Amino acid sequence: MQKLRLILLASGLALILPVSGHAQSVSDLENLSPEDRRAYIESMSPDERAAMREKWHSESASMTKAERAAKKAERRAKWESMSEEEKAAVRAKRQEHKAKMREKWQSMSDEERAAAREKMGKRKHGAYGEHRRQQSDDSATAE
Repeated sequence: MQKLRLILLASGLALILPVSGHAQSVSDLENLSPEDRRAYIESMSPDERAAMREKWHSESASMTKAERAAKKAERRAKWESMSEEEKAAVRAKRQEHKAKMREKWQSMSDEERAAAREKMGKRKHGAYGEHRRQQSDDSATAE
């Protein structure tokens, strides 16, 4: 049911927002260089980026286990084909990003952190997490 909702939402947004960028699939963007991909995504409006993310999520949700395994193997092969210098650059970039996100987190107020935690929880757990939270709220109220 959740997959169906995601598919309907993504296709509805694609119809509402007639932008050629929405026709791009994940594989189309993967073929771009990192700089071109970043420039393309940054040129999109926040609504366009949200629609693109929804489309990617629906594509990912519709993949079979075999397709996911193939994608994972492809990423692993790409990583293993990289030189040590390239791997070190990727690791350094990842550490930079983590430090930037840590700094952003530490600069947030308690209210902003609570809102961010809730948003991350919903993104991570989806409907299942919401169901579990509702159950724990109900059991806490019953006691």
